[in-house]
Amino acid sequence: MTDAVTNSPEIYPLVVNSLSGEPTPLSTFTGKVLLLVNTASECGFTPQYKGLEALHRKYADKGFAVLGFPSNDFGGQEPGGAEEIANFCSNTYGVTFPMFEKMQVKGAEAAPLYALLTEALGAPKWNFHKYLVDKKGQPVQAFASNVDPLSPELEQAIERELAR
Repeated sequence: MTDAVTNSPEIYPLVVNSLSGEPTPLSTFTGKVLLLVNTASECGFTPQYKGLEALHRKYADKGFAVLGFPSNDFGGQEPGGAEEIANFCSNTYGVTFPMFEKMQVKGAEAAPLYALLTEALGAPKWNFHKYLVDKKGQPVQAFASNVDPLSPELEQAIERELAR
């Protein structure tokens, strides 16, 4: 777990493409607490989709959302295209939270969103690394891949941000 430095940059000025290719301004989520996760369909942590969906449903009406960002950066564990990823997430785990186009999340070629998250809280070390973003769009905390989405540690952090 890593805590953010104060005055982190905001994610809201950025635009990312949905899994179907539609440009989505992250400002769409203004005022919500977000959990941004780099996902992969063939990873040992892939079953975390179930917990992420449970978190999304549990806190959605309180102003929370999970956002999934597929990436093939770690072990080539997200080889599929957008349609394959969408079908896998929906059919295997019933994912309803927003999923976005596959992107690079580490290194010099990291997408602007992940460059910002890395600058604020450090780079993801594997798939299913989680970044908690406050209602102002600022990254506030990071959780390693092995932190279960339904862990008390993560749920308490979400509840703390929702209460602010």
